[in-house]
Amino acid sequence: MIKGVHTMFYTSQPEAMRAFLRDKLGFPHTDVGGGWLIFDMPEADMGCHPADAADGKPRRTPDISFYRDDIRKTVAELKGRGVEFTGDVVDAGYGFVTHFKMPGGFEVQLYQPKYSKRPGRQ
Repeated sequence: MIKGVHTMFYTSQPEAMRAFLRDKLGFPHTDVGGGWLIFDMPEADMGCHPADAADGKPRRTPDISFYRDDIRKTVAELKGRGVEFTGDVVDAGYGFVTHFKMPGGFEVQLYQPKYSKRPGRQ
Protein backbone atom coordinates (compact mmCIF):
# COMPACT_ATOMS: atom_id res chain seq x y z
CA MET A 1 0.00 0.00 0.00
CA ILE A 2 1.68 3.27 1.06
CA LYS A 3 5.46 3.02 1.07
CA GLY A 4 6.45 6.40 2.53
CA VAL A 5 5.75 10.10 2.71
CA HIS A 6 7.07 12.85 0.42
CA THR A 7 7.24 16.26 2.07
CA MET A 8 7.86 19.59 0.35
CA PHE A 9 8.85 23.14 1.18
CA TYR A 10 7.50 25.70 -1.28
CA THR A 11 9.98 28.57 -1.07
CA SER A 12 11.09 31.66 -2.93
CA GLN A 13 14.68 30.52 -2.27
CA PRO A 14 14.81 26.89 -3.51
CA GLU A 15 18.57 26.84 -4.15
CA ALA A 16 19.35 28.22 -0.67
CA MET A 17 16.88 25.77 0.89
CA ARG A 18 18.45 22.82 -0.94
CA ALA A 19 21.94 23.93 0.15
CA PHE A 20 20.73 24.29 3.76
CA LEU A 21 19.21 20.79 3.82
CA ARG A 22 22.31 19.31 2.17
CA ASP A 23 25.09 21.27 3.92
CA LYS A 24 23.68 22.35 7.30
CA LEU A 25 21.35 19.43 8.12
CA GLY A 26 23.44 16.88 6.23
CA PHE A 27 20.62 15.01 4.50
CA PRO A 28 21.72 12.57 1.79
CA HIS A 29 20.14 13.35 -1.56
CA THR A 30 19.70 12.39 -5.18
CA ASP A 31 20.16 14.98 -7.91
CA VAL A 32 17.32 14.17 -10.30
CA GLY A 33 18.59 16.69 -12.86
CA GLY A 34 19.22 20.39 -13.12
CA GLY A 35 20.26 20.69 -9.48
CA TRP A 36 16.84 19.46 -8.33
CA LEU A 37 17.70 17.57 -5.13
CA ILE A 38 15.41 14.98 -3.55
CA PHE A 39 16.45 14.30 0.05
CA ASP A 40 16.38 10.91 1.72
CA MET A 41 14.81 11.02 5.17
CA PRO A 42 16.00 8.54 7.79
CA GLU A 43 12.50 7.82 9.11
CA ALA A 44 9.13 9.49 9.36
CA ASP A 45 6.00 9.56 11.42
CA MET A 46 2.78 11.54 11.09
CA GLY A 47 0.49 13.07 13.69
CA CYS A 48 -3.00 14.50 13.34
CA HIS A 49 -3.63 17.38 15.71
CA PRO A 50 -6.67 19.55 16.37
CA ALA A 51 -6.64 22.90 14.58
CA ASP A 52 -7.40 25.98 16.60
CA ALA A 53 -6.68 29.44 15.23
CA ALA A 54 -6.45 30.69 18.84
CA ASP A 55 -3.39 28.44 19.27
CA GLY A 56 -1.85 29.72 16.03
CA LYS A 57 -2.70 26.80 13.72
CA PRO A 58 -5.71 27.26 11.44
CA ARG A 59 -7.28 24.19 9.85
CA ARG A 60 -5.69 22.76 6.70
CA THR A 61 -2.24 23.77 7.98
CA PRO A 62 0.58 21.27 7.36
CA ASP A 63 3.62 21.39 9.60
CA ILE A 64 7.06 19.82 9.32
CA SER A 65 9.33 19.16 12.26
CA PHE A 66 12.53 17.21 12.75
CA TYR A 67 13.30 15.03 15.75
CA ARG A 68 16.39 13.62 17.42
CA ASP A 69 17.29 11.46 20.42
CA ASP A 70 19.59 14.05 22.02
CA ILE A 71 18.28 17.54 21.26
CA ARG A 72 20.93 19.47 23.19
CA LYS A 73 23.76 17.70 21.38
CA THR A 74 22.01 18.25 18.02
CA VAL A 75 21.45 21.95 18.74
CA ALA A 76 25.16 22.36 19.55
CA GLU A 77 26.16 20.55 16.34
CA LEU A 78 23.78 22.60 14.18
CA LYS A 79 24.88 25.89 15.77
CA GLY A 80 28.43 24.85 14.88
CA ARG A 81 27.29 24.60 11.25
CA GLY A 82 25.77 28.09 11.39
CA VAL A 83 22.11 27.19 11.96
CA GLU A 84 20.21 29.99 13.72
CA PHE A 85 17.84 28.99 16.53
CA THR A 86 14.96 31.22 17.59
CA GLY A 87 14.80 30.12 21.22
CA ASP A 88 16.06 27.79 23.90
CA VAL A 89 15.03 24.16 24.31
CA VAL A 90 11.80 23.97 26.34
CA ASP A 91 9.67 21.13 27.70
CA ALA A 92 6.45 21.14 25.64
CA GLY A 93 4.90 18.12 27.35
CA TYR A 94 5.22 15.76 24.37
CA GLY A 95 8.96 16.42 24.15
CA PHE A 96 11.79 18.91 24.39
CA VAL A 97 11.39 21.55 21.68
CA THR A 98 13.17 24.40 19.95
CA HIS A 99 12.89 26.06 16.53
CA PHE A 100 15.41 27.07 13.90
CA LYS A 101 15.36 29.26 10.80
CA MET A 102 15.61 27.97 7.24
CA PRO A 103 15.96 29.91 3.96
CA GLY A 104 12.77 31.40 2.56
CA GLY A 105 11.41 32.60 5.90
CA PHE A 106 10.70 29.17 7.42
CA GLU A 107 10.89 28.46 11.13
CA VAL A 108 10.98 24.71 11.79
CA GLN A 109 10.59 22.73 14.99
CA LEU A 110 13.30 20.42 16.26
CA TYR A 111 12.29 18.16 19.12
CA GLN A 112 13.23 15.19 21.25
CA PRO A 113 10.05 13.16 21.76
CA LYS A 114 9.06 11.75 25.14
CA TYR A 115 6.93 9.09 23.49
CA SER A 116 8.32 5.76 22.30
CA LYS A 117 8.25 4.51 18.74
CA ARG A 118 6.56 1.18 18.09
CA PRO A 119 8.85 -1.88 18.29
CA GLY A 120 11.06 -2.45 15.28
CA ARG A 121 11.44 1.27 14.57
CA GLN A 122 14.28 3.49 15.68
